Amino acid sequence: MRVSSTPSGDMDTKIIDIALGQFGIKEIPGIKDNPEVLKYFDEIGFDGSKLKDETAWCSAFVNWVAQEADKDASCKLNARSWLTVGQKVLQPEKGDVVVFWRGSPNSWKGHVAFFIRETTNWIYVLGGNQNNQVSIRPYPRNRLLEYRRL
Repeated sequence: MRVSSTPSGDMDTKIIDIALGQFGIKEIPGIKDNPEVLKYFDEIGFDGSKLKDETAWCSAFVNWVAQEADKDASCKLNARSWLTVGQKVLQPEKGDVVVFWRGSPNSWKGHVAFFIRETTNWIYVLGGNQNNQVSIRPYPRNRLLEYRRL
């Protein structure tokens, strides 16, 4: 387990910088696959050649960014695996991990990305597999499971 060198309460810009460096990477429609998307799987220990870029890849992206930033990672492909990584925080900062439920709050399904900002009704996150690409998108606040600090 890695220990973060960023004191609690200090924004970690390394995570955001690495994730933003991937901004716009997207799936290729059809039978071809974007090697940049498959790279996220390969470099975290999954064989991208056996996967498609249409495979749910939000957690692969967050794992890849965390690894590149020398932070703890879930090392799993399901979004809710991030509920056990780092520390739960109530007041998120840029770069914190955000875990959302998908389908229903009790489902195994979810989405994971990095916190950018929030409003009364929306949480803006930077993540992979958001409209099939690395992007910043708003998600409804009522789908929040937890904020986690790596």
